Amino acid sequence: MGLRRRMAASYVLVTAAAVLVVESVLLGVYVPSIVGDPGLQNRLQAQANRDAKILSLTVSNLNADAPAAPMKNLLLMAKKVASGQISLSGARADPKGVPITVIDGKAADQPIEALVDVGGRVVTSSANGAYPPDSPLDVRLLPEGGGGRGKTRVGDATWWSSPVLLYPPGSPPAGTETDAAAKYKIVGYVYVQAPSGFGEAADVPDYLLRVLAPGALVLILVVPVGLIFGLLSTRRLIGRVRRLADVTGAVTQGDFRPRVPVTEGDEVGRLEESFNRMTERLESALQAERRAGQAEARQAERGRIARELHDSISQDLFSLSLLAAGMRRAAPDRLQGEAESMERTATRAMREMQALLLELRPVALEDAGLVPAIEELCRAYETRLGLGVETRLDEVPLAPAAEHAVLRLVQEAFSNAIKHADPGLVRVRLAREGGTVRVEISDDGAGFDPSAVAVNHGMGLRLMRERVEELHGTFDLCTAPGQGTTVAASLPSASAEPPYRTGAPVLMSTGEQT
Repeated sequence: MGLRRRMAASYVLVTAAAVLVVESVLLGVYVPSIVGDPGLQNRLQAQANRDAKILSLTVSNLNADAPAAPMKNLLLMAKKVASGQISLSGARADPKGVPITVIDGKAADQPIEALVDVGGRVVTSSANGAYPPDSPLDVRLLPEGGGGRGKTRVGDATWWSSPVLLYPPGSPPAGTETDAAAKYKIVGYVYVQAPSGFGEAADVPDYLLRVLAPGALVLILVVPVGLIFGLLSTRRLIGRVRRLADVTGAVTQGDFRPRVPVTEGDEVGRLEESFNRMTERLESALQAERRAGQAEARQAERGRIARELHDSISQDLFSLSLLAAGMRRAAPDRLQGEAESMERTATRAMREMQALLLELRPVALEDAGLVPAIEELCRAYETRLGLGVETRLDEVPLAPAAEHAVLRLVQEAFSNAIKHADPGLVRVRLAREGGTVRVEISDDGAGFDPSAVAVNHGMGLRLMRERVEELHGTFDLCTAPGQGTTVAASLPSASAEPPYRTGAPVLMSTGEQT
């Protein structure tokens, strides 16, 4: 399916969606008014209020005669005494309320009335199968009474509850008690519920059909109109996109000469202009990439030359200086001048070779050395990211390539910890162990599952391992979820030659020194 057809179809879908949204709004507005049943709730309220008033007066009279009687017994006695006046017993139908039939079943399709205590537990009901004595109601009762609609144990129902009040001695006459209801004690509730829509004769399906029919007709008519409009309105745009696609294909084949005609004034025009600029800059970017590759090759060559010089000529010059010093001490007086000249020449050549090696070393290590470079790196993470860092760094004899590998290993371990572990503290240790130099970077972060290392850490860990193994070292990883991570490497030390730098171990931490 081409782009033109998809865009035409999108016009049709958008128009159809607009029609459906309008229909949904109409349903949202009118359907609740059809099935919400506010008239039913009014009838339930009237019935619950009337029975609650009768029971309130009856309970008050009974309490005056038997003040020590339990309230549950008083409610049962009041229901029995007023059975001919209230709907709960099924003996009297309220013309403003709903009919109540006393049954032992659940009465799923009939109104139910219940007398409950202040804790919301049923004292007695007209349907013991649905609301047996001492069972809790399905709804929360408000102290002042109230109603609502929702799911109950017998299905979707509309309900209302009214409080039963205990009047103190000398209460006002019937009909005025609600004016002073706040003075009286609530001892129970009259709860009345009915299936939602009970007693209504509205034909909901026919009403909905009348609401939805015009929208369905509009939906049927809008499909061909939207299709034709979409095909006509996208014709020119699709032509421009096709030209852009053709030129893109040429560029992918390495031909950077074609250009796209630019039409000003819209987003596609800006895309065409940007594409032309991209093709103009792509060649220069490729050239820059070639230059960068050449620079990397030169840097690699410089590193190789530095290693060769260090492993061969530097060793020879060091041996020559030792031989010249021995000759100077053993030579007769007539040869002292030549021996001293040979020693000075060898010493000068060693200094020049060391200077050359320093120039060929990695840039990060040229001006300081491994320990200061690591310290500077740790301080950068500590000050810029607020990360706690503890370091114990010994001066160790390492070749420049190994120092570079150690520095890159520390950098990568810090980067992985910051990216993946969210640590609060990182410890860095550098020490000599026998004939090897060991570097350890540990954090108290989240850790990870080494079996799933390829998901987030695989490339960085693999590069660290390869870098160490290229120098004939060993790489170790210790981690587990929630237990932090320790990255360690052991590299051969340059024990056959004196270290460039000497000094005592360096100890520093973010807190107290140990």
